[in-house]
Parts: sequence; structure tokens; C-alpha cells
Amino acid sequence: MSRRTAGPEIERLIQILAKLPGLGPRSARRAVLHLIKNREKLLSPLALALAEARDKVVVCSVCGNADTVDPCSLCSDPRRDRSVICVVEDVSDLWALERAGAWSGLYHVLGGTLSAIEGVRPEDLAIASLSARAAAPEIREVVLAVNATVEGQTTAHYITDLLKPLPIKLSRLAHGVPVGGELDYLDEGTLTAAIRSRREF
Repeated sequence: MSRRTAGPEIERLIQILAKLPGLGPRSARRAVLHLIKNREKLLSPLALALAEARDKVVVCSVCGNADTVDPCSLCSDPRRDRSVICVVEDVSDLWALERAGAWSGLYHVLGGTLSAIEGVRPEDLAIASLSARAAAPEIREVVLAVNATVEGQTTAHYITDLLKPLPIKLSRLAHGVPVGGELDYLDEGTLTAAIRSRREF
């Protein structure tokens, strides 16, 4: 049986941080110790930033991006090409493409991928709203920028079958994105090349 080495407030903070991606109990403990040692420079601003994010961050009702306005700043930007939609699994993928400066059109965040094992069905994702957006008269292309995983490809094929009757071009990222790779971990050059050499399904 492991002994508690700190007060309940500190232990609670460690347990919460340990739930974040890439952080286990040891990393969370180190992070908490660093925050405590730098209370004024890090802990207080972090607490304030988290409270502001909790109160102000919303999910865009159009594309699914996380922002402080709805519709989000990307959907509202008049400089973006409104005839093309890039479909991504998660907000982190959208952010990765934006960091790379690889896309100047609109986005659509699915909120995950289809998975029989995990019980994720089409109605659990933002597929119906994608279908409605793709049917708008100004849309000429939908780019499926899903991860090159089994679930990602299953989702891409489902969406392709759903949108095929529409008079639009359906394309996907080129194979510069490695099989099993996730967009959030790819460098900007690879992402830009993949977007530019996309091809029809």
C-alpha cells in the first residue's frame, strides 16, 4: 500500500494532471512540484488561465473548433476559401494544419472516428452536420484529412459513400502522411505537402 506523501489538495492536483495525455503519475508529480516551487510565476497564472478558459471557451456551432467566440474566428474570417471544407477528427488536427499554414479553406471537426470496438456510431460524430454543410451550393470540394489509422480510413470510406451523390469533389490527404500516423505529431512540411498533393477518393 502506497503512503500519501503530500496533503489532499496536492494529491488531488497530481491525480488530475495524471489524467492528461502524455502525463502519468510520476510526470504529474514532477509537474506539480515545479508549479508549487514557482507559485507566483506559474501556479497563479495557470489557475487564472484555467478559470478563464472554463468560463469563455466554447465549441463552434459551425465547424466544432474550440474558441472564445461562436462562430469561431476561422469560420468568421472572410479571407478563407468558403468553397472547400477540410474534415478532421479532432480540434488538435485542425490546430496542426493551422500551425503549418497548409489550409486556407473551412474546417469540420468530426469529434472522433467510427469504431465498432468502442461503440462509436455515425450519430455519435458530427457527420450529419458535415453532410448538410457539404450540400450547400457554394461547396465544391471536401477534403478528408483523417488519420491514416484503421478507424480513420473506415470513417473516410463511410463519409465518401454518404457524400458521393453530391456534385462535389471528394479528396483525401496524400500518402505523405504515414500509415498509423496522427496529424498532431507531423511536422509542418509533411502536412503542407500532404494537403497540396491530395487526391480524389
